Amino acid sequence: MRSALLRSLSMAALSVAFAGAASAAGYPDKPITFVVPSAAGGSPDVLSRLITTQIARDTGATMVVENRPGAAGNIGIALIKRAAPDGYTVGYGNINTLAVNRSLFKRLPYDVDKDLTPVAHMFDLYNALIVPADSPVNSVQELIDRARKEPGRLSYGASGVGTTGHMGGELFKSMAKLDVMFIPYNGGPAAIQDLLGGRLDYLFVNTSEAAPLVKSGKVRAIGVSSLKRLSLMPDVPTLDESGLKGYETVAWGGVVAPKGTPDDVVATLNAAIQKALQAPEVRQGLATLGAEPATGSPADFKKLIDRETAKWQQIIDTAGIEKLD
Repeated sequence: MRSALLRSLSMAALSVAFAGAASAAGYPDKPITFVVPSAAGGSPDVLSRLITTQIARDTGATMVVENRPGAAGNIGIALIKRAAPDGYTVGYGNINTLAVNRSLFKRLPYDVDKDLTPVAHMFDLYNALIVPADSPVNSVQELIDRARKEPGRLSYGASGVGTTGHMGGELFKSMAKLDVMFIPYNGGPAAIQDLLGGRLDYLFVNTSEAAPLVKSGKVRAIGVSSLKRLSLMPDVPTLDESGLKGYETVAWGGVVAPKGTPDDVVATLNAAIQKALQAPEVRQGLATLGAEPATGSPADFKKLIDRETAKWQQIIDTAGIEKLD
């Protein structure tokens, strides 16, 4: 489904209109570059294109989606930082590049507060806690009980250090007071293969990745990282209702611009994004990928970034995760 959505979206230019009284005078009157700091085909890329394609249905100007992967998203964000603050280079920022990386890396090529302007919170993604189909564990509490009976014996993995699979696992470990091993992988597929092969005991993975594995009978989902049950996995309880009160890991994503971008341009972009998120086609596309639309002003997005930065800094410090170069 993800590949089908990707093929349906433009790989080059998207035509975008920003109309209405709130629009900045004369904006846009030239192509807008939308930077995605990850490879084409991944969730950030597909979801960003889904939303910008909906905006494009009211065409006016041209928007070029540019993938700039590398360094856990830091390369793409640095590109946005260096752009002229005129609204013609904006891009995708998420929990990693705008919150986690600030505590995970010794240094970053950008300062979130000084170099970037929050534009809009676009969507939220959640993780599923999965175990192999032949695991004796059938619930979150059973996993906790087993880990406590066998301290240091159980292991979980994630697609890399600092990912929501890793951070969600550390939050789980901290809240449940567990002694388990974390094993980082170079990508989600490798971690899933080791789970299926019995070399890992559990994983936190995106619900869109987990759903087909659950349907095929290869794994069992015992929890989701949201505070309420998800339409994609309605029969799977949240970790919050499974005994870890307040547990939540959200792989949120949104749009940022260079610091100094005029307020009226930011408001115009925010309004266009909010309108696109209300479209039935976008909502269906988000649901298919396990995402939920978000709403709010640039100020609301700034509050989310600040709140999440503080939350994950505490988790990283508590876990004693070594900072990356």
